[in-house]
Amino acid sequence: MFAIIGIFVVFGAVIGGFLMEKGHIAVLIQPAELLILGGAAIGTLLVANPVHILKGIANGLTGVLKGSSFNKARYLDTLKMMYQFLNKVRKEGLLSVEMDVEKPQESSIFKNYPGFLNDHHSLHFVCDTLRMAITGGVDPFDMDQMMELDMEVHHHGSTEPVSALTTVADALPGLGIVAAVLGVVITMGSLGGPPEEIGEKVAAALVGTFLGILMCYGVAGPLSSNMSKTADDHNSYLHVLRVLLLSFLKGSAPMIAIEIGRRAIPAHVRPTFDEMEKYCKNQAAAAETAAAA
Repeated sequence: MFAIIGIFVVFGAVIGGFLMEKGHIAVLIQPAELLILGGAAIGTLLVANPVHILKGIANGLTGVLKGSSFNKARYLDTLKMMYQFLNKVRKEGLLSVEMDVEKPQESSIFKNYPGFLNDHHSLHFVCDTLRMAITGGVDPFDMDQMMELDMEVHHHGSTEPVSALTTVADALPGLGIVAAVLGVVITMGSLGGPPEEIGEKVAAALVGTFLGILMCYGVAGPLSSNMSKTADDHNSYLHVLRVLLLSFLKGSAPMIAIEIGRRAIPAHVRPTFDEMEKYCKNQAAAAETAAAA
């Protein structure tokens, strides 16, 4: 939402200032310049990137427009879910959650948290780690190494679309110059004509440079920066799951493991200990009451 508002502010400020200086908005509407600039930008994106990165850019831009889902409520839900899950393991043993891990969509715990189920990488991250724990024979140090490797691979993949969009953003001013040069070439062919016609052609040529710079620093660049922060948010979320699971696998009680995970949550969305404890234990009590009924 804030990304959309920001884009409107950028264009509103630029166009508003132009109008305050008695500019004519019709001068900025140059379909040919837009075709040259936009078509060349899309073409360079297609040339430089495979399909999976193009899909990543589309998904990343959609995520930016929706806003980050890794807020305090998401973290509280995750802590509560893991508290229930780890309590089940403590009471009934690791084998009791084998079906939850193998078929998470049918799990009596996971199915109550659609946000987690829809985050496929986080779901696989947790389930694959617990699957190795159930199998046995892997010490906590090696488990930590596997989780760290998984995070590195995922983070690298999630930043590739960011790098691709940043490259296009950096190219936009140059493509704007290409559009401007073509406009100047056309203007040169009109020398000797009416001054008004030459002026219009020069203005149209300069619009290409203007659009290239504006789209670079006002739209594409900020969007790629926002996508990078979203990728970092997801990596922080996985880090919380990593330290939480590792603590439990080392023998910590469920509440201690949850507290260690809470300490790893970024400060701006971290719940307090009281919020976390109340949220987890109230839900656990409600779940036990429902099971008894």
